[in-house]
Order: sequence, then C-alpha cells, then structure tokens
Amino acid sequence: MTQTREDFEARLRQIGAERYHDLHPFHDRLHGGDCTPDQVRAWVINRYYYQHSIPMKDAAFMSRVEDPALRRAWRSRIEDHDGTEDNEGGIRRWLRLAEAVGLDPDYVASRTGVLPATKFAVDAYVRFVREKTLLEAVAASLTELFAPKIHASRIEGLLKNYDFADDSSLSYFRNRLKEAPKDVAFGLGWVLDHADTQEKQDAAAKALIFKTDVLWSQLDALWAAYVEPGRIPPGGWQPGTGLLDARAA
Repeated sequence: MTQTREDFEARLRQIGAERYHDLHPFHDRLHGGDCTPDQVRAWVINRYYYQHSIPMKDAAFMSRVEDPALRRAWRSRIEDHDGTEDNEGGIRRWLRLAEAVGLDPDYVASRTGVLPATKFAVDAYVRFVREKTLLEAVAASLTELFAPKIHASRIEGLLKNYDFADDSSLSYFRNRLKEAPKDVAFGLGWVLDHADTQEKQDAAAKALIFKTDVLWSQLDALWAAYVEPGRIPPGGWQPGTGLLDARAA
C-alpha cells in the first residue's frame, strides 16, 4: 500500500535514525578527542576522496536530467563543492583542513593513499547515481537530512579536543550548515512528490539505505586500517608520508 506523504517521510527519517554514520564508533572517537593525529589524518585523506567525487556524481546526475528546472535546482550543488568566483568551494575548504592537520594538500588532492574500500564504496555511489532512476539518485542524496546534526557535533568536538581546530580549518563544516538546508528541502520535496506508488517508495527507501551503507563502510575501512586491528592494506596511506614538513624538507 502506498504510504501517505507524511508516513513516507517518517519512514525515510527512521532510516537515518537507525543507519546514519553518526552512530559509527569512529565518529565517537573523533568527536571525543580520542583519535591520534595519524587517525585524524587518515580520516581527512579518505574523506577527501568522497568530497572529490561528489561533484562528479552530481554532474553525472545532471547529464541525465531533461527538465531544465531540475538541472537549475541541482547545479548549485556542484558550485558548492567546486567553487565559483565568489565562493572558494567545499573541496578547497577540505584541503585547508588537510593542511591544518599537517598534511600536504597536494598529496591529499592526488588521492594517493586512499584505502581500497573507500574507493569501492564511493565509486559505487557515483555509479549508482549514473545508472539508477532519477528518483533513486535523488533519494540516495537524502542522507543530507541527517548531516546538520553530525556537522554541529563535529565542530563542537573538534574545537574542544584538537589544537588544529579553528574557524579556518573547520570552515567546510560551518558552510555545510548553511548550504545543506536548501539541498535537503529541495531533494526531500522532490522525492515525496515523485515517489507516488508503493514500488517507487520502496525503491527510494532502498536507495537511501544504500547511501547509508556507502558512508558506514568508509568508516569501517578506516577503523580496520588505523584503529583496530590496525592493518593498513596495500596502497593505503602510511603514517609519516604526505606531510607538510616532508614537503618543506
């Protein structure tokens, strides 16, 4: 049976309450000040691969959209990450965080040292958006519904527990608190408007679950490589490499 608009929205929000990556123990460790400098660096390096790929995901989505109104509404997402003349963009802000934690931003931007599991997860998301229905692609983006809470917790926790944290290094998260609400409002409204059968609602819910799995699996990979058991796979970043002081030397 097709759910009412209100019930279907509640279903989507429940997925986040149960599966969003704010529940992952790595985030408890990071926000609580329990990560070592190298664990923070590993997180920054691997998360960059996701940040780098988001505009390509959005470009792949837009290339399939025939409705100019939808393309116009979606275009700002690429600009938010890649930047414009008046906005440096999220990717540049993330590289400023990388520099603040002692990493060479050129090294991070090269995507050298990204864990294989991170690549598999993020590439799967880009491919999902490229190949699935537009409804599923938009629904997968609805993890943004749950992002403001984790951004606020991250800002508070990093400022409290780490010397590198300041307004400059955390500007990515502060800007997302301003940018994300418009994306959330549009994306959620679009999904609720277009998921007008039980089949479509089920597909949209599964897409959102898939996206939560993409985010969770990245943290699982970080935990296994840099927390416990601490086995870094071939190709993964090795502590001591890609640092700012190494470039200066």
